[in-house]
Amino acid sequence: MTPLELNSGDTAWILTSAALVLLMTPGLALFYGGMVRAKSVLNMMMMSFGALALISVLWVLYGYSIAFGNDVGLGLLGNPIEYLGLNGLMADDPEASLPAMAFVGFQAVFAIITAALISGAIADRAKFGTWMIFIGIWVTLVYFPIAHWVFAFTSDDGSVVGGWIANNLAAIDFAGGTAVHINAGAAGLALALVLGKRIGFGKEPIRPHNLTLVMIGAGLLWFGWFGFNAGSAVAADNTASVVWVNTLVATAAGTLGWLLTERIRDGKPTSLGAASGVVAGLVAITPACSSVSPVGAIIIGAIAGALCALAVGLKYKLGYDDSLDVVGVHLVAGLWGTIAIGFFLTSEAPAGAPTEETPAGLNGLFYGGGFDQLWRQVVGAVAVMVVSFVITYLIGLILEKTIGFRVDKDSELDGVDSSEHAETAYDLGTLGATRRGGLGTTTTRPAEPAEATGNGVDSKSSEEVTA
Repeated sequence: MTPLELNSGDTAWILTSAALVLLMTPGLALFYGGMVRAKSVLNMMMMSFGALALISVLWVLYGYSIAFGNDVGLGLLGNPIEYLGLNGLMADDPEASLPAMAFVGFQAVFAIITAALISGAIADRAKFGTWMIFIGIWVTLVYFPIAHWVFAFTSDDGSVVGGWIANNLAAIDFAGGTAVHINAGAAGLALALVLGKRIGFGKEPIRPHNLTLVMIGAGLLWFGWFGFNAGSAVAADNTASVVWVNTLVATAAGTLGWLLTERIRDGKPTSLGAASGVVAGLVAITPACSSVSPVGAIIIGAIAGALCALAVGLKYKLGYDDSLDVVGVHLVAGLWGTIAIGFFLTSEAPAGAPTEETPAGLNGLFYGGGFDQLWRQVVGAVAVMVVSFVITYLIGLILEKTIGFRVDKDSELDGVDSSEHAETAYDLGTLGATRRGGLGTTTTRPAEPAEATGNGVDSKSSEEVTA
């Protein structure tokens, strides 16, 4: 084999992409944080930051090895001790075009965002300590192995063999529709069932407390997702360019699809709908971004936006409390985007281009390729969904029955920010304070009766109204 030369452009791109994907977790914290009530926003954000902290460490210790080590179980598991502590990966490899540690870092942030996504399904009612224990167990038993199924391709020199979905089934998932979104969506559903419904669910309005944060979070997710998808090309090349454009237009179409559905159904397009449509489009195009044309990407995104706008209402009909619609967006759009490859795959796209093994290229049903790719996509999607749901449900149930996963009734009513972190997001008691009374002393104007102010509300304090 001719020695490869380190490609500084590819290295710069993968490191930049890793930073973009890392930004997605704080973006998710803002997105989720704005969607909950004011008394839960810090806990919601802490669940994302907690995942970032813990999984970063676990990934280095053994997570990367389970996901990308040589296969030890028929494509189900990588060797957990092969790269223990990233042993042997720091040295410069003269036969590699990309430093191993660049790829390690890039894949680490995928593991982080996947676990953080689950938290939206159990907002307002989970113990933070149990959540941290849960995600440590969950990534070990669920995410790391499933990442091996989906992402551990055979390298050119045959040094890494694994990934039954990637290699044996030959299902296409370019950037994680199965390993990330179907996985997180199914896990979110399982935990929502274990923890049960929030107090007041379906009986009283539980509205987002800050839609500005939601919109900022959605914007950061869209920005970071270009690293998520285009970075998965692991090179600054044509594939990355095609993926970038497909990611842009599918997301735009997803936003339009959601807003149009709201306009027809409810009479008004909303900012929350726009933000949710962004995420629906991003999720749906993630597995398909290297497989379809830009027109195909628009169709996939638009359908995802409309489909998810309708799917989020299922929780009220079916009786499960998925607080922030992890199921309605990530599971539904992840399933749609993964299966849609079987319809829209084209040999003109990078993933379908002709190779020695497939001289005619790969095409989906709508491009004359028949059902071959479609059934592979369905099997891969369903397998990840079922395995993730079952294992997550068992982990969650064991934790709930032993150390407790859900907070008690009083803590939920008071707010998990206070009970779990002894903090509040907004110090509303100092609003309108003056400097009279000396250093550290504040004086607030008493709330006026509603009749005097004419604002149509009662005389409760602003903190009580917000909570």
